[in-house]
Amino acid sequence: MKKNLLSILILGLTFVNIIISGITMYTVITTNSKTAKVVSDVANAISIDLGTGSADTEVKAEVPIENIETYSIPEKMTVALKPAPGDDEGHFCMVSVFFSIDTKHKDYKKYGATVGEKENLFRSIVNDVISAYTLDEARVSQDEIKKEILKKVQEKYSGSDFIFDVSFSDIVFQ
Repeated sequence: MKKNLLSILILGLTFVNIIISGITMYTVITTNSKTAKVVSDVANAISIDLGTGSADTEVKAEVPIENIETYSIPEKMTVALKPAPGDDEGHFCMVSVFFSIDTKHKDYKKYGATVGEKENLFRSIVNDVISAYTLDEARVSQDEIKKEILKKVQEKYSGSDFIFDVSFSDIVFQ
């Protein structure tokens, strides 16, 4: 009889152990998923890709080097920067800009031959975009400036992306 009573006691304690383990697992998993969601939200807010592919990142199509032609604005451009609040000095940016063009793109035949003729248009776009930034903003936002210039140039070509990149070969702030 003592053996049966002891077996029943062990069986009851086993059930209690299983129930407590289940409750513990449930609370740990919910807390873990909430923590993962918060980390993911913070990463998305500061645009960090955690390797899961969930952050907002642009993926550019790879253009082979033999299909890339560059058009460079021949002279360095000097652009007056927007004055910062409380700053009495005028600041400038000297920049050399070039555009990367995909020679195998379907629109290259239509627009590619006339890219050099549109230099004044490119200068105007570069000037408008860069002059909208203060000295400090321009220093830290060069990638943003390049994206904005590229977007405006592509808009001028009816949304065509045969010009797929804008680069600064030399940029100096004063």
